[in-house]
Amino acid sequence: MSEQGIGEGARAWREWAGSDRAVVLDGFHALKHALRFGAEVLVAVADDPGAVRALADELAPDVAPEVERLVRPAALAELLPRVHPTGVAALAVRPDRAAGRAALARRPRTAPVVLLDNPRNLGNVGAVVRLAAGFGATGVLTRGDLDPWHPNVVRAGAGLHYATTVDRTELDELPPGPLYALDPEGEDIRALTLPDDALLAFGSERHGISPELRARADHLVSLPMRPQVSSYNLATSVAMTLFHWGGPAPAH
Repeated sequence: MSEQGIGEGARAWREWAGSDRAVVLDGFHALKHALRFGAEVLVAVADDPGAVRALADELAPDVAPEVERLVRPAALAELLPRVHPTGVAALAVRPDRAAGRAALARRPRTAPVVLLDNPRNLGNVGAVVRLAAGFGATGVLTRGDLDPWHPNVVRAGAGLHYATTVDRTELDELPPGPLYALDPEGEDIRALTLPDDALLAFGSERHGISPELRARADHLVSLPMRPQVSSYNLATSVAMTLFHWGGPAPAH
């Protein structure tokens, strides 16, 4: 790898990194998913571009030509606070907020929207985005000061922010649909059928949903839990609820 090649990759990275719409994709899987779901990737850099191309050929041949076109050599340790084990990072354009909002408001919706009420843990929010993408949820919205596009959230979501709509919201901005809030005093979820256009609201493990969101809810819903177990992890609660919404597997 020539010093000139390394310099070109670093210059391209620094040129785009200053944009407030540039999203860091940390690692091969984040890059792979972003490409699969239509992200506009501005630049990808790697300590060893050849190794990244080989990884794409092995794990994601569907996007290997795009990886080949994008990846440039660079010393990642000079550009990032930590280097992903796969030795690659990329910058992509953050999706247009208005377009995402339009997708959330479109009726009829065929899948729920997940609403996280004042979440605190960046990794948990990323895990929820990954779950929402896997289940085909319409989107993930957060209330509070946490940025759902924080680099640590995108890292935990493995680039799957581009597979669904991810945004921050306020109560008066919620998309239409019945609001089902997870609460220990709610009705057992096993007795309910969750509609496709539901808003599924989850609070933090420590505090639960906020009083104002609880008052706004159309339905309070509880998850089955063994006595003396205090709570589930946020991502676990979302997974259980989306699995219940999806219903039984089709018969073969």
